[in-house]
Amino acid sequence: MHLGFPLIDRAFERIFSDANQKKIERITLWLSLFGFIVHLALIYAKKIDLFDIPFTAQLLEDPISAIYTPFSIILVYEIYLLIVYLPRSFTTAVSKQFEIISLIIIRRIFGDIPKIELDVNWFDYPANRELIYDLSGVLILYFLIFLFNRHQQKIDKRPFDQRLKRFVSSKRAVSLILLPVLLCTSLYAFFDWAQMLFSTAATQGAIFPDINAVFYNEFFTILILADVFILLLSFQYTERYSQLIRNTGFVICTILIRLSFATSGLVNILLILSSVLFGLAILRIYQAMEKVE
Repeated sequence: MHLGFPLIDRAFERIFSDANQKKIERITLWLSLFGFIVHLALIYAKKIDLFDIPFTAQLLEDPISAIYTPFSIILVYEIYLLIVYLPRSFTTAVSKQFEIISLIIIRRIFGDIPKIELDVNWFDYPANRELIYDLSGVLILYFLIFLFNRHQQKIDKRPFDQRLKRFVSSKRAVSLILLPVLLCTSLYAFFDWAQMLFSTAATQGAIFPDINAVFYNEFFTILILADVFILLLSFQYTERYSQLIRNTGFVICTILIRLSFATSGLVNILLILSSVLFGLAILRIYQAMEKVE
């Protein structure tokens, strides 16, 4: 087992090297710009009837919706960073999860802005209420993430002994497995969504699949499994009650985020906020217990 860890570490450092991260960052930037331009071009092409599609495409109705595409690409990059950060600590990984869900809400706002109606009583129209929920949720979420990250920085770093090194190597192995799994899952989710979109287009009254939930249902499900696996691994390397409870609490945060994708409107926002609030409470209690132990 000891012989395998250097191989895992070398593979992780090669695949997730700083040079590769910078390359992916540059690719993300250019893809975001390209995606924005293409999306914008499609919107105006549809406006002048250059092409027709067999279903209602709300993301092709308003130029503001073009911002949806670069945000989607940036989200993929953020997920890549989450995989990179996963071996660092549970706290760092869950913080990145909170940032990802906040970006998902922001992306949803850009997709929903064209749906609002200004000529009606604002709160009588569902899309208008949805926008208020999302805007309020993002503001509160942003503040809670700030508090979480501020308290995270106050955690004392423990000596990097042999046991901790083995644990980090184990988490690196999980990251190496997650990368191809999530890549395959994202491709499958996209093509499955596209197939459902075109297959339901001809069905009158059909409910179209929600593009906001594409891939992320599967992503957070896989992430929960990965978190649980890392949690079980941590039992080998620590016997401290406070740390085990903290890690378990962070898994619950991920579960709450996953549950939010099965809801909409105010319930969706409340589940997401409850996830961050729960994580913040767990972190504060953990820090208090660390001072006592």
